[in-house]
Amino acid sequence: MKFLWDNLMNFKKPKFWDYKKPNFFAYLLFPITLLLTLNNLLLKIYPKKKFNEIKTICVGNIYLGGTGKTPTTLKLFELLKGLNLNIATAKKNYSYQQDEEILLKKKSNLIISKKRSDIIAKAIKKGIDLVIFDDGLQEKKVDYDVKFVCFDCKSWIGNGFLIPSGPLREKIKSLMKYDGVFLKSSIKDFNSSEISSKIKNINPEIEIFNSYVLIKNINKFDLSNKFIIFSGIGNAYSFKETLVNNNFNITKEIVFPDHHEYKLEEISKILNFAKKEKAEILTTEKDYVKIPENLKDKINYIEIDLEIEEKDKLINLIKTKINETY
Repeated sequence: MKFLWDNLMNFKKPKFWDYKKPNFFAYLLFPITLLLTLNNLLLKIYPKKKFNEIKTICVGNIYLGGTGKTPTTLKLFELLKGLNLNIATAKKNYSYQQDEEILLKKKSNLIISKKRSDIIAKAIKKGIDLVIFDDGLQEKKVDYDVKFVCFDCKSWIGNGFLIPSGPLREKIKSLMKYDGVFLKSSIKDFNSSEISSKIKNINPEIEIFNSYVLIKNINKFDLSNKFIIFSGIGNAYSFKETLVNNNFNITKEIVFPDHHEYKLEEISKILNFAKKEKAEILTTEKDYVKIPENLKDKINYIEIDLEIEEKDKLINLIKTKINETY
């Protein structure tokens, strides 16, 4: 089961996952979905451990990939710096998720290990007061103090089925056990009222925070130029949508599987195509860290920032949940 799950975390998302209703392929895969669901139910028998020596936050998802966990984790790290606490971010070490590790290490105080319980032990030893986990809501051994779920407003819950029939790691009713939700959009004024209403119907007590993507280095680019874009992220359309909303002229989009490790020949093909089209090449910061060093000067990336609305409300929620006095 673990092998199957780990491989599901590193593949190109099937289109039928985001259909509004399940189709033939969703039902065809349903027996596997039932087996995975049974496996998860059996694992829930084991009690989770609460760590009293340290406070923990988890930023995760129930929709597999592309919901903005890493940008949200980094934003929380930035926002909570003013609380006079020694804060670290945390990431379970996966061999195929080095891109996220590199970004977190570059922009925060990152602790990694193959087990999340070991991360907490390391953090306690280092004198960390608060650790923010990027991913891990489905962790079977750790009981976090604050639990956030990230959604992309456009994909929401897809066809509503569990993996592999659909994109969900848990049923939507699992929102009952979480403290807050981040609804990410590529535009500022996205109307999330319909999604918010559905969430509140499941858990009236849960707090909802809207967020949207900003391009920090947009002044670096000449928007009159043509752009070829490529990415290997959970939701490639969110990358393209962000660029389109900021008036980038995109002539071609190339999509790779999430966490894709780029080969020299793949990048060379993109470079040759861009030369013929007289276009600039653009990718995500997460993808850029995996580009061969000798080719990085030929490729640009956008640096994004996540703007979270109602920041004071968010910080107060976290203060309340971790029972700290500042």
